[in-house]
Amino acid sequence: MYPDTSADPRQTLSVELATGRLEVRVTRAAFPLDRLCGFAARANPKRGFLFVSKVLGKHWPARPATMERIHRYLARALARSLAQGPEPWLLVAMAETATGLGQGLFEALLEERPDASALFLHSTRYRLPGCRALDFQEAHCHAPDQILYEPLDREHQRRFAAARELILIDDEISTGSTLCNLAAAYRARHPRLQRVHFVSITNFSGERSAATFSERLGLPVTLVSALDAEIDFSPAPRLAARPAPSAVGDRRQRLDQLATAGGRFGISQRLPLCASEVAALVADLPPEAPLLVLGTGELMHPAFRIGRALECAGRDVRVQATTRSPILLGADIRQRLVFRDNYGEEIPNYLYNVDPNAYARIILCHETPLDGLTDVRAQLGAHCVPYAALPAGSQA
Repeated sequence: MYPDTSADPRQTLSVELATGRLEVRVTRAAFPLDRLCGFAARANPKRGFLFVSKVLGKHWPARPATMERIHRYLARALARSLAQGPEPWLLVAMAETATGLGQGLFEALLEERPDASALFLHSTRYRLPGCRALDFQEAHCHAPDQILYEPLDREHQRRFAAARELILIDDEISTGSTLCNLAAAYRARHPRLQRVHFVSITNFSGERSAATFSERLGLPVTLVSALDAEIDFSPAPRLAARPAPSAVGDRRQRLDQLATAGGRFGISQRLPLCASEVAALVADLPPEAPLLVLGTGELMHPAFRIGRALECAGRDVRVQATTRSPILLGADIRQRLVFRDNYGEEIPNYLYNVDPNAYARIILCHETPLDGLTDVRAQLGAHCVPYAALPAGSQA
């Protein structure tokens, strides 16, 4: 999938959902809307609609090469907006949906600017004792509390504190409130921040939103996206009061249940990948066997990297991840599995638009102990193979 200069910027779409009617008016598109996303209804009275990305690898199986093209497109567009100075750039992706997008974009940006001093983190909803963090709100979400941990590594701490340009990444932007909340929380501790960039696959915040965000934060804000549009949603009154399923856990996480390597506590280089281990995951299968590489919750990026490596070796691969987001069946959500949370927080987790029988092997990437994967593995079948992509308790 490449940028499409013929994509109609005047496209208007009306989508009927179980929770109401969504109107979309495209104003700029590097890729056609229907190649970037579909639509679904949220089981959430705060926001009754969801953009189901086809290039994110979260709620829809995606080809790794397609995901990589989006990473590179956004990285090149972002690089044109960034200053050339020596100060480090701080990139932060929003949990849980954009953790993989953010780290993929970060790695693509390092290819564009190999000499850059940069640091990538993603926010999280898992609380760990004794770790310094910024707290902020994602008000429309089913689980509104977000946390951004400060890095554990000393050099990463320096980059975190010294950043003059803050790059916040999400799969889509509607109101921009969550990103503004995080930018304000960061600036309150690090007032030398000079510029902010909001990066997303799809931007639905409106033509004047950059000026609005700049005024709100008191700093220049630039927007980078693959598609811009405006939206209106008319909720169905009969469903407005329906409560969402619980997506807030007991917050009793332990350090041995979560990896401290990777994006949650900061990374400044491309994620290392062992080629021999990846090849061994499918060594007994014929080259044409269909594969699904499945991330778990916030752990999305290793699934993409493994999937892309297998794809480059000639394999037929899709990438996706489990989620705690409750979405209603219908529209572009056609299948749903529900299983116990592998992070031990006793909340439902989901997998959408996946028929486990369509794949010869499902590689389940995880950071949590194996005993938390019993339920999801049982539902995926005997051809599901767990892979500790970032083992719990591992250090940066």
